[in-house]
Order: sequence, then C-alpha cells, then structure tokens
Amino acid sequence: MRISVAIDGPAGAGKSTIAKMVADKFNLMYINTGSMYRAITLIALENNVSYKDIDGLCKLIDDLDMEFQNNELILNGENINDKLTLPNISDNVSNYAAVPEVREKLVYLQRKMSEKYNVIMDGRDIGTVVLKDAPFKFYLTASPEERAKRRYNELLEKNIDVDYDKILEEIKKRDYIDSHREINPLVKAKDAIEIDTTSMTIDDVVNIISSYISNNLNNIIK
Repeated sequence: MRISVAIDGPAGAGKSTIAKMVADKFNLMYINTGSMYRAITLIALENNVSYKDIDGLCKLIDDLDMEFQNNELILNGENINDKLTLPNISDNVSNYAAVPEVREKLVYLQRKMSEKYNVIMDGRDIGTVVLKDAPFKFYLTASPEERAKRRYNELLEKNIDVDYDKILEEIKKRDYIDSHREINPLVKAKDAIEIDTTSMTIDDVVNIISSYISNNLNNIIK
C-alpha cells in the first residue's frame, strides 16, 4: 500500500519547508504542488500568455516536461526553483491557479505521482481534492502578519528588495482568491489535523507531524 501525506494551508504557513523535512524522515517523495502552479505562471508570463487565454494555457501545459528531483522542480530539463519565489510570480500565481482547466491538468499529474510513489504533497487542495483518501492530512496556518514576515525575510536573504506592507497586502489578497475561487478552494479537510504555526519553530511542527505519522503508521500499513 502506498503511503501519502497531505499538507494544506495558505501561503507562507511553512508547508514546503516542513514537508521536505518530513519527507526526509520517512523516505517520501516530496511533491510541492504550489511550485507546479508557480511554474505554469512563470512559463505563461515568459510567453505572454494571459490567465484568460485558456487554449493558450492548455497548450503550454501539454508541451511541458515537469518532474521532481531531490525535492526540486525540473521544468523542461531546467531547475527553475530560484525563479519561483520572485515577487512577479507571487503576484500572479493565484490568477493562473484559479483556472479550472489548469487545476484539472495538474491534479491529474499529481495523482499519477501518488499512485507510483510514497509521497508527501503540500498545496491548497491536497487533502480535499488531490489526495482525498490520504491517511495523513494536516492543515498548517499562521497569522497573515507572521506569514508576510517569513516571506519578507526569505526574499531579503536572496538580496531581493521588497516592501513588508506590500507583501502583507499580497498575502491577504491571495488568501481571499484561494479561499473564494469557484474550483477547489482552499479549505481545511474535515479529517485534517490543524496546526497554527504562528508562534512555533519549524522543528516544533515537524515533530508534531512526525510523531503522529509514527504512532499511526503501522495501522495504515496493515
């Protein structure tokens, strides 16, 4: 039986960092679904394809070769991870991710990955849509201010000149778009364990998730 772990939550809640660490602990393939939507946004912007151009977007996606190697996304043979957190991508990703046809194509790819490997996925609709039957589901959250501070510090470390207030505004905007989109909005799965990471360290959250998985893993494998 394949093991699957679903981690959902809003932008900046620490999903990616925590999922990578849990993946290492349990030898799981880490699938960052958010980076997949960011990759679509990146390639669409580079090719001047609007999120309103459905046919153009679908053709772009069908022509892409997307895979994960060592927890990082490889697009058409190129490691593009450094480009995915740039402000221009963050400002536009929710619009592209809200397109039903885009979500349908990426959800299909994500499910195929989970059928082939033991996986941990993080995103906005993993526990509710992509891995609805996952035995382990977690919903990570934090205050908008804390999430904006984390993103601000992350960009500063990359020597990117950013404004905290603008990041906070964008975080709140993304929260609204993600939770109000018509197709697969961001919601907590009924059977997910919610963890507020606002005042917690990364290790604290990893330990909570890891302990839960360890204590229940044998029941899942049986």
